[in-house]
This record gives sequence, C-alpha cells and structure tokens, in this order.
Amino acid sequence: MTEALTKADIVSSEQEPLILVDEQDREVGQMDKSACHDGGGVRHRAFSLFVFNPAGELLIQQRAAGKRLWPSYWSNSCCSHPRAGERMGTAVVRRVAQELGLATEPEFVYKFEYVARFGTIGTEHELCSVFLGRALTQPVINTTEISAWRWIPAAVLDRELDDHGERFTPWFRQEWSRLRADHGELLRHYGVHPSTEEQQSP
Repeated sequence: MTEALTKADIVSSEQEPLILVDEQDREVGQMDKSACHDGGGVRHRAFSLFVFNPAGELLIQQRAAGKRLWPSYWSNSCCSHPRAGERMGTAVVRRVAQELGLATEPEFVYKFEYVARFGTIGTEHELCSVFLGRALTQPVINTTEISAWRWIPAAVLDRELDDHGERFTPWFRQEWSRLRADHGELLRHYGVHPSTEEQQSP
C-alpha cells in the first residue's frame, strides 16, 4: 500500500434515520441509528460491498477507532445503509464515493439477515444486501470512517480469516464465506481464483 490519500468528511451520525424492515425486506418504519443498535438491536436495511481491483484483489478497510460497534476491526470494502426513499444501488454508489472516493457499478449477489452482538455496547441486526464491484483507481479514504485499508489476494484473506478471524467483523466473515462457497463462478469474473476447497473438489 502506498501512502494513503485521505479526506475527512462527516457522512454519518448516530442520529440518522435507518429503514426498519420485516423478514421480507418490506419497510415498516424508521428509527435513528443509535436506537437501532441498542440492546438486542432492531432489524434494519443495510448493504455490504466488495470492491476488487484488476488483479482480483479485494479492498478491505479497518474501521475507524471512534466507531461504536467493532471499532478498529477489519471489514469488507464498504458497509452502510440506504436513506429513506433511496434505491439500494444508489445508496451503494453514494457511500463508496463518500468513504473511499471510488466510482463503481455495484452488482447485487444475495441478501441475508444476521444478528451480531458487540459485548454490552450494542447489536447489529441487519437485513443486508451484498454487492460486488470493480475499481480502476486507488481509494481516497475518509478518515472519519476508515483508519486503514489494503488490497488483499483472496487466498491470503482466506488464511487470515482462518488464523485471525477475531480481527474481522462478523458480517464480513459470514459474507466472504458464502461468496466463496456459493458464488465462486461469479467471483472468477472479478479475477478471484478458486479457494483451496474448490480446487481440491472433484
């Protein structure tokens, strides 16, 4: 990684309203982000984006130390929430530009629900849409959201998750595992080589 280009824009707050949804991702209301993360969490709409460079390496980020949930943990390229009335694809494009200064065309892959508790501090309960995207330039990281970043080959990431999974966010671990297991052919279109398990299967 070369010396990081940075910016410091405020692009989120604990008071911003999130979209509450039912199990079928139908909107049922709104609630501020802080309240959504209190206690056992309240289900809300979210997305996760995985950005790859032409070499097939994944851009991962280390979350800013000031974040309430999973501060300083490593995670996938970009995660956030759509605003009220905002299409999911529009939200992904907006947020990756705000956090990473990148332009990409997100490709939807799958949607899943998860609950992850961060000790006594709070809980994520998200119905999360997972996207893939490409980037042809280096990121310009927003230091209010991100403390560090790196491009990582898929095989190296697999080893790090096996050896030091506690350093990564729980949703990232779940999403990468499912992408590797169920969407290997799609990943190959992004230059990602098959996992060791795929290579060894008959």
